[in-house]
Amino acid sequence: MFDYCVDPQSLDGFYWWSCYLTTVKHISFYKSFLVVFALLGVTVPLILIFGFMGAVARQSKLYPIRLFGITYTSIVRGVPDIIFFLFVPIALDQGIEYLRHKIKCPDWTDPIRQGNDFVVCQLAKMPMGSTEQWIHETYGFFLAALAFSIVFGAFAANTINGAINAIPRAQIETGVAYGMSRKQIFMRIQFPQMWAYALPGLSNLWMILIKATPLLFLLGVQDIVYWARELGGTKTARFTYPHEDWRLGYFIVLLVFYLLLSWLSEIFFNKLTLKVTKGQATLSGMNNKNSGKSSS
Repeated sequence: MFDYCVDPQSLDGFYWWSCYLTTVKHISFYKSFLVVFALLGVTVPLILIFGFMGAVARQSKLYPIRLFGITYTSIVRGVPDIIFFLFVPIALDQGIEYLRHKIKCPDWTDPIRQGNDFVVCQLAKMPMGSTEQWIHETYGFFLAALAFSIVFGAFAANTINGAINAIPRAQIETGVAYGMSRKQIFMRIQFPQMWAYALPGLSNLWMILIKATPLLFLLGVQDIVYWARELGGTKTARFTYPHEDWRLGYFIVLLVFYLLLSWLSEIFFNKLTLKVTKGQATLSGMNNKNSGKSSS
């Protein structure tokens, strides 16, 4: 990046470090932190969508829909997460390519399953081999994000379902007495109040999601764990910037990053909890009310 970085072998001290920390790979390492935030930004809305769909399905009066909601939450919560993280991207990718293969290559006669290989025509490849590398990386990232959303959506569904059931029954009966429909009761009574009960569980789910982001490394996404291992590994004299095994230093950086992110998240959720429980008949709401009286 700097003019004096032409010959790193002749540098030492500050100049060597300034060149080393601004290489192309290190820039990719710095950008990979944005991948973590992108994963959180993409998956959180999807997790809430899956969570609400699963919770509403469990609350449905129609048995098939209620059975689907119970099955979804039970299976995902009962199977190790890593299995879903590895299964969902592979299954979705092969499913998409299989459908494209049937549409774009109807005259194909060879079997798609050939031993351990999954072989489709070139037109069915997703993305196609001629597309740019960033498209392949984005496609893999969104498959991984969907896997995260399905897994954590099941836990969110269970939390939201419990929060809905925690609303006092008397309020539901009052809504019925006033002639409200089931939808009106949910939107006017249950939905506004459920956050006071759901937020503690959802905040814990957020913390677990933060800790699970390094699993992107297992899904083939070049995240911060990938680059920490790549850059920190021993580099011999044949490399431009030779050094010993520095992985411990890189992983300490990741440790500080995750601790800082968790600390800021805890502060945010504490303030959000005080806001949504204000005036509610919950422990947080009563503490909030008592602190308001003492301050006055």
